[in-house]
Amino acid sequence: MSNLYHPVQIGSLSLDGNLFLAPVAGYSDRAFRGLCIRGGSNFEYTEMVSAEALTRRNQKTQEIMKPAPNEKKYAVQIFGGTPEVMYDAATLVLEQTDASCIDINCGCPVPKVVKTGAGSSLTRDVDRLYDIVSSVVKAVKDKGSEIPVTVKIRSGWDQLHITFREAAEKAIAAGASALTMHPRTRAQGYEGRSNWDYLSELVELVNHRIPVFGSGDIFKPEDAKKMLEQTHVDGVMFARGAMGQPFIFRQTRELLETGSYSDIDPKERITAAFQELDVLIEDRGEQAACKDMRKRFCAYSKGLNGGAAMRLEIVHSETRSDYEKIFEQYL
Repeated sequence: MSNLYHPVQIGSLSLDGNLFLAPVAGYSDRAFRGLCIRGGSNFEYTEMVSAEALTRRNQKTQEIMKPAPNEKKYAVQIFGGTPEVMYDAATLVLEQTDASCIDINCGCPVPKVVKTGAGSSLTRDVDRLYDIVSSVVKAVKDKGSEIPVTVKIRSGWDQLHITFREAAEKAIAAGASALTMHPRTRAQGYEGRSNWDYLSELVELVNHRIPVFGSGDIFKPEDAKKMLEQTHVDGVMFARGAMGQPFIFRQTRELLETGSYSDIDPKERITAAFQELDVLIEDRGEQAACKDMRKRFCAYSKGLNGGAAMRLEIVHSETRSDYEKIFEQYL
């Protein structure tokens, strides 16, 4: 089983293992990424960063790119619909961060992203995808950097337009050092089941030219093991499956290496939630942090005795002390 968990080489970037935190809007900020590192993640991606906002020096965008205190290697994910702006954005990432990798989002299905020609829009315009990836690769070279440029795609626009094969070839030709696929279409959004057969096809198509990573419907360690076994991807990305479960990486490694894994003590889980809250308070202030943590504490409370009653209180919490009262028995 141990061969399922292994080091990964992405261009010049060497990683100790193949269990990653995916870029998740509204979640994979530095507070949560830091927790996932302690929970066993081998590599983490920021929330997606708007190339347009980055070039306008938007302050919130600057915050998104900050590393966690314990984060030595991480990827900044950017999105945009024009090669010129993506070139400028990549240049700013290199100037303003110590990121180990720049990832290009070619899969986000959200309408406000798609209408700009970014995200999933690129699945139906693979020539533009090529131009955008090429521009980011050029920006890296022009800055004298050797960090890899990677690409995340979806399987296609809809079931009648499954274009991941063409998108993959264009990304590789443009200089991408790795590919990640979430095998749902843009039309599916996050509904229905992801088609892991497409991941198997992608792995066969790429044929070891660059690493291929899989994402989609990985909610527990057994799911990750199944994806690695069935599709032969080089690594897996946890997205929604890591919400409230930053220890899922450690558990998955245990499963891959020993065949079983230990449960997480509720006290350890809630302690982690408060560690996440404290970093958010440091970054955003108590009011904004506590409001943002409502959805996160709801995730952490799943499976706890009285969890449903806790969640009724969580959604009205406004201060750290409010959360302390709710979870008093675990602190």
